[in-house]
Amino acid sequence: MKNFQNKIVAITGAGSGMGKEYAFQFAKLGAKLALNDYNKTSLEQVKIELNNQGFKDVMIDDFDVSNKDKMNAFADKVKATFGNAHVLINNAGIEGATEKFMDITDEDFERLININFYGVVYGSRAFLPQLVANNEGALVNISSIFGLHGMPTQSDYCASKFAVRGFTESLMVEFYESPIQIHIVHPGGINTNIAQHELSAQFAENYLTTTPESIVKYVIKGIKRNQLKMVYGQDSLRVRLAANFLPKRFSTAIINYEMKKRLNY
Repeated sequence: MKNFQNKIVAITGAGSGMGKEYAFQFAKLGAKLALNDYNKTSLEQVKIELNNQGFKDVMIDDFDVSNKDKMNAFADKVKATFGNAHVLINNAGIEGATEKFMDITDEDFERLININFYGVVYGSRAFLPQLVANNEGALVNISSIFGLHGMPTQSDYCASKFAVRGFTESLMVEFYESPIQIHIVHPGGINTNIAQHELSAQFAENYLTTTPESIVKYVIKGIKRNQLKMVYGQDSLRVRLAANFLPKRFSTAIINYEMKKRLNY
C-alpha cells in the first residue's frame, strides 16, 4: 500500500503508547480511524485530541481484545460506519508477570496469552475478510524482540510474542500471491507505559528509550515498501543477530549475562 488517504485503518490498543501514535500518524496521512482500547477513559481522550487537531473521521470501541465476540462486533461496527477496513494494526498487549516461570500462576499466564496472542488471532480473523473484499490491505501484527529470543523472567511474554511471530509468518505464506500484505513487527525498547511491575519498571528506566513516533513512522514506511518483517528499536539489532547467527548456547549465555546486570533476577 502506498497511499492511506481515505483508507480505513483499525488499531487495537490505541489508548496510549504505540497504538495512540499509530492513530495520529495515520490520521495525518488522511486515513479514517477505528480505534480500540480496554481503557475507555484513555481511548476517549485520544479521540478528543484527534478531533481537536481537525481529525473527525474517528470511531472508538472499548473492549478487551481477548473477547472474540466483541472483536467481531468491532469489525462489524467498522464496516457499518466507514466500510471495509484496509489496514489492521494488531497492537494491543500487556506486559508479562516479570517473574521466573515457576513463580507465574496459571491464571496470569493464560490471561497474557489470551490478550497478546488470541487478541491478534481474533483481530486477524475478524478483519481479514474485509481486507480481502477490498482486494487491497495490510495486516500488521506486533510481536517484540522478545519474540526473537527467550528472555529470563519473560517466559509468558516471550511465549505470546513467539506465537504471534509464528502465526503471522504462516499468514505471510498463505497470502503471498494475494494483494493482501502481511507484516510482523518486532519492537525493541519502546518508551511506553507498558512496564508496570517494579522489576520491569527498573529495567524500563534505562532500556525503554526508543520513541513511539520513531517506530510508528518506520512501520508505516515498511508498509509502503511491503517490508514483511520489521525489527526496530533499542537493542533490536543485537537481539536479532544473536537469535539468527549465534549458536544457541552462546546467545543464551550472553543474554543471561546482560539481563542479570539489568534485572538482577
